[in-house]
Amino acid sequence: MEDLIKLYKTTRNHTKALCAPLKTEDYTPQSAEFASPPKWHLAHTSWFFEEMILKTYSKNYQVFDHSYSFLFNSYYNSVGERIERKNRGLITRPAIEKIYEYRAYVDKSMEDLLMTKGSKAIEELTVLGINHEQQHQELLITDLKHTFSCNPIYPKFTETNYVSSQNKTSGWLEIPEGIYSIGHEGDGFCFDNELGKHRVFLESFKVSKSFVTNGDYMEFINNKGYQDPKYWLDDAWHWIKQNHIKSPLYWKLMDGVWHQYTLSGLQPVNPKAILTHVSYYEAAAFAFWAGYRLPTEFEWEIASNQLDWGTVWEWTNSAYLPYPNFKTATGAVGEYNGKFMVNLMVLRGASVATSKNHSRTTYRNFFSPSTQWQFSGIRLAK
Repeated sequence: MEDLIKLYKTTRNHTKALCAPLKTEDYTPQSAEFASPPKWHLAHTSWFFEEMILKTYSKNYQVFDHSYSFLFNSYYNSVGERIERKNRGLITRPAIEKIYEYRAYVDKSMEDLLMTKGSKAIEELTVLGINHEQQHQELLITDLKHTFSCNPIYPKFTETNYVSSQNKTSGWLEIPEGIYSIGHEGDGFCFDNELGKHRVFLESFKVSKSFVTNGDYMEFINNKGYQDPKYWLDDAWHWIKQNHIKSPLYWKLMDGVWHQYTLSGLQPVNPKAILTHVSYYEAAAFAFWAGYRLPTEFEWEIASNQLDWGTVWEWTNSAYLPYPNFKTATGAVGEYNGKFMVNLMVLRGASVATSKNHSRTTYRNFFSPSTQWQFSGIRLAK
């Protein structure tokens, strides 16, 4: 239990550390429906511990503020009504100082509970809450980047620009055909969508040991890849036309030179750096143009032990669907993953913004195919 309390404190403190460079004005703006404000992330991750653990297991627990359940519930229908996602940036009150008070209140209550009352259910929910907060730490970074990118002066947030370094390896890894086991097993933490363990048959395939670079993608752009419909899925073609997409998110052509917004400000695009901020639509189009394809999530998982990964989230050619024998948990936590298993694509790996110790080869990330604002990139297969 001491180790769990230490991990809880470390995780909660890291969220605050990520927010340390913020000014008061930075905590509230919401640049898009998909990008939540820092204030909301800080409060929601605290609400999760309050709602999922403290209300049930802490005797005589007093809710900090009953309005917070409406303001900071994300998508848990069984918990009650909530503010519309697109309106999270309108929560100018409570002030950020009050949200930090809320975090401190929840932290003390959680630490008291963990020191005085231990049970398997409390431990499992606490670990889930820690991993949930780690997910929001990455979202905090990606959401802040999107918000700052909308500022016409392209402000510098940190010295860390989160630009992915150049590839460390090259060539192709060949995997023979066979029956392989997929999914998580063992005592370590995993999300429910990584269960249950099952077998798949894979034809022989090759997967690139390296990621697609900015320079590779510049060739696609210069070859009029965004103008030729033969490379694009029908949905993708409508998406780029309706939204005037002509490059990865954050890229800007200035005086004939590509620049990109980073959390260290606007910088020239390094052709050798690893490509980020492309959608599944763009990844699939590039792969078609290059004469290859994207790996399935099962191919990625089998090859991952022999690959260098963790720099960018890697789009796969797999729809987000349940594994055989997938079971939805009881209660509100059952809404965590299962209900989203439609119209989304799977990404594997991790990114430069992923929190430490929050990645594994069975981890299944998932977003809509038009998503660009995550640190997502491309690995090719054939």
